[in-house]
Amino acid sequence: MKKIALLLLLFAGLTGFKPGNTRHIFGTVYDSNDKLPMPGVSVKIAGASTATSTDAAGHYSINTSAEKASLIFTFVGYESKTVAVGKADSINVYLEPSSQSLNEVMVIGYSSVRKQNITGSVATVSPTTVQTLQGKVAGISIRGNKAVAASPKYIAATPVNATDESYKPINENGFNDVKSNPLSTFSVDVDAASYSNVRRFINGGQLPPADAVRIEEMINYFKYDLPGPTGKQPVAIHTELSSAPWNAKHRLLRIALKAKTIDMDKLPPSNLVFLIDVSGSMDEANKLPLVKASMKMLVEQLRPKDKVAIVTYAGQAGVALASTAGNEKTIIDNAIDQLNANGSTAGGEGIKMAYRIAKENFMEKGNNRIIMATDGDFNVGPNSDEDMEQLIIKERESKVAISIVGYGMGNLKDSKMETLADKGNGNYAYIDNITEARKAFVTEFAGTLYTVAKDVKLQIEFNPAKVQAYRLLGYEDRMLNKEDFNNDRKDAGDIGSGHTVTALYEIVPAGIKDDYIVCVDPLKYQKNDAPVSENGSDEMMTIKFRYKLNDSASSKMSLITVKDQPVAFNAASADFRFAVAVAEFGMLLRNSEFKQQSNFQQAISIAKAAKGTDPDGYRSEFVRLAESAALLANSSIASE
Repeated sequence: MKKIALLLLLFAGLTGFKPGNTRHIFGTVYDSNDKLPMPGVSVKIAGASTATSTDAAGHYSINTSAEKASLIFTFVGYESKTVAVGKADSINVYLEPSSQSLNEVMVIGYSSVRKQNITGSVATVSPTTVQTLQGKVAGISIRGNKAVAASPKYIAATPVNATDESYKPINENGFNDVKSNPLSTFSVDVDAASYSNVRRFINGGQLPPADAVRIEEMINYFKYDLPGPTGKQPVAIHTELSSAPWNAKHRLLRIALKAKTIDMDKLPPSNLVFLIDVSGSMDEANKLPLVKASMKMLVEQLRPKDKVAIVTYAGQAGVALASTAGNEKTIIDNAIDQLNANGSTAGGEGIKMAYRIAKENFMEKGNNRIIMATDGDFNVGPNSDEDMEQLIIKERESKVAISIVGYGMGNLKDSKMETLADKGNGNYAYIDNITEARKAFVTEFAGTLYTVAKDVKLQIEFNPAKVQAYRLLGYEDRMLNKEDFNNDRKDAGDIGSGHTVTALYEIVPAGIKDDYIVCVDPLKYQKNDAPVSENGSDEMMTIKFRYKLNDSASSKMSLITVKDQPVAFNAASADFRFAVAVAEFGMLLRNSEFKQQSNFQQAISIAKAAKGTDPDGYRSEFVRLAESAALLANSSIASE
């Protein structure tokens, strides 16, 4: 009888438990001052170990079974806030910037040391900027009139010794006279590494080196709402013409490309090779561990018809996993988990082995691609940028593309990785945190891996009756000779599924007196050009667009014309205005000689007004980044 009674009590206890008692709480965290969403806010259940953080759009979700639970919201530079859950499942929170100083701790990688053990690690800022900096610049706290790095409990970014990093020198595009240079020709570029790298510097409390700022990659980091192509066309082209906010006499032309989006179930099978740097330089928390997490995200997207092999390199290269079907996720993940960092860096040997494995498993009508994860620091065998360029040019004849994913800080060889991606018919991304990894390998998975148009080139012919001069913002390392446009043997950029690409031209209209119009003396031995007269056309330019389909060695061409019909800047689309704000921000970071009347507050104001729906929160994040950069720039000027 006792046993029966115990069983009845146990049964009663079990039936009294209701899974529905667990509640799903969600909401958005905002800055109380500017009402912008806040990514990276820690959200914890009081008295429990359950915790989460807000995503790029400031959203959070968390489960609790406590009847009277409270949520604690904390973020560096802001007052923590405790909110009782109550009966509502949706709770939005507004955090107040903190008036108190943060722990005076310097962050070194992912560890910390006391400030007194660091020399020159604390920057003096002007008293007028102290209150403004407080709670605004990621990774910075204020004590007295000193700016110091904040507690590592919340900050993963760290100030960077940029002298240990390498960037290709950028010789900015200048204004071209239309009479002598009527054609502008360039290869498209869908890389976006520069933006996340610039973000890493600013979140670490310092401005990036000028050559780390590639304006086209800054602009193309963001998604734009463009109609896709119709029929069998792989890419649609759109244009928009307005004025330049930094010079009202100048105009800005936006050329925007939108690649068709291929449904996941219709994508061709993939033959992938993960080429992973496991050398000693990768033995940091923001390198190999982040690589592993990133690769596992990508593995989750694979289908049974896809295959992946893993090649590693340190002092020498080796195969960590033979080509394995995409549905064998446990086997692939286990192989990733076994990776450890040590030794020197034989990058060239690793690349050769990865190409060999890719060719051995080549899929005739598939997506054959190497995904290389590295900080770019090669130090064994051929290792210069020129050595890598020649190696990739030779190997790309195999029709295997290579995409480069950069990791780490303080030793980043950006120049080498950019060269590998450009010459290897792939793209280049920089992963500074797990959110960026998700963007590259989950949200934009198809665009990262699947090409819909290759060797894409643009050539613009300007009408001298309408245009005196022009300059292309960015794309300095993608400029082509005019004869390259019709040369199908000339390599150019590729566009992936669903990708958008934006290019901006700054235009000096005909008849405008301008500092950038430079006259030359008449020629002595040749006839001088006759004065330009109206040719009766209202066209400002003709844009020619050339590309190849994946299965073709011959290109196709289409063209459109742009009429001299600009709209007022405030009447331009939100996408146009936001892209212009990013370009202005890039010019300011570069301290461009062409920035003219650009200023941070103008760029910030334009970006705020052009955020649109911003479902992922990336545009809001940009506004915060620009605000932080403005404060850092002011601080730098004040300390000089």
